[in-house]
Amino acid sequence: MSQQSHFRFEPFPQSSALMALRKEVRIFLGDEEKQGSWAPGPEGWAGFDRGFSKRLAARGWVGMTWPKKYGGHERTAMERHVVTEELLSAGAPVRAHWVADRQSGPVLLRFGTERQRELYLPRIAKGECTFCIGMSEAGSGSDLASVRTRAVPVEGGWRVSGAKLWTSNAHRAHMMILFARTASVEEDRRGGVSQFLVDLQSPGITINGIQNLAGESDFNEVVFDEVFIPEDMLIGTVGNGWNQVSSELTYERSGPDRWLSTYFLLRQLVAHTARKRGGSSHVATGRLVAHLWTLQRMSLSIAGMLQKGVTPYTEAALVKDLGTGFEREIPDIARMVVPELARLGADRNGVLQAALERATLHAPSFSIRGGTREILRGIIAKSMGMR
Repeated sequence: MSQQSHFRFEPFPQSSALMALRKEVRIFLGDEEKQGSWAPGPEGWAGFDRGFSKRLAARGWVGMTWPKKYGGHERTAMERHVVTEELLSAGAPVRAHWVADRQSGPVLLRFGTERQRELYLPRIAKGECTFCIGMSEAGSGSDLASVRTRAVPVEGGWRVSGAKLWTSNAHRAHMMILFARTASVEEDRRGGVSQFLVDLQSPGITINGIQNLAGESDFNEVVFDEVFIPEDMLIGTVGNGWNQVSSELTYERSGPDRWLSTYFLLRQLVAHTARKRGGSSHVATGRLVAHLWTLQRMSLSIAGMLQKGVTPYTEAALVKDLGTGFEREIPDIARMVVPELARLGADRNGVLQAALERATLHAPSFSIRGGTREILRGIIAKSMGMR
């Protein structure tokens, strides 16, 4: 049987207008840093700052591609990619609006009702409404078709019971897009799931912080105890949740956030290597930089596809798999290139050491979030006719 690759990573040249936009973002970030509103650090783009998000929104850099009638700016997907890449590579604190801008808003644009769009999209575009993702559950992981959180129809809406796990920023979010079962697994494993908009202040919701390896409580368990969801908060149609969430994950998997989480450490490593006179450290560091360049070109290509209206499921899975592998490799290479004694002796301000420690503690999660490597490689293999 012949096999045909469906990978499409066509070059997308950057125009002078895009380069000017990059410069504009860099000037903005430089001014913000001078004013003391933020500073680059080991945390990278994981910082949460509502004020910073609102200032970005005031520049038109949140909801960039959305229609103006919903508070958007009708910019191109490539323009959004350029702004995103600059913010993340600088380590700007974007988490307050990140999920809403990256995927929740596009889900509502594509599948939501007019009322849902009018109610939430302008608030997101102003940096005023934070969303979180209600997908993962204990015992289901990346197998989303096995979720057990159940939405039962009642008069005027739905009654939800169950729990979501590893929900980043649920303790700070206003809204969640919930992925829940609306029919039994026996009836239809993939067709029996739906998506809902959930106000996290609703009665019956309990949010429990989960401490990660770094001692931070970014993750959460969100428990639903007979929570009522009004019928007009159903997103799309009943039973179409699988198709909707597959589309949503394309946005989650293809962006620069899947290869820039440990970029701050890479910058410190490059600076350290530049002070040496060649050798294996230059080779190892140069290899990482080459991989970074490749991922950047692939990600730009995906942005170009999105701009053309193409949904690159397989390409997004491939970039996510390669990107998170790259993010995990950076601290491994850093430990080999700069041994501990050398780090302590040469890193007077402790910046490299602090960046390495943080990256090492967070790295195990990189290849899990947004879909495990095994799931992603299954998607890639299927597209190649291998399964």
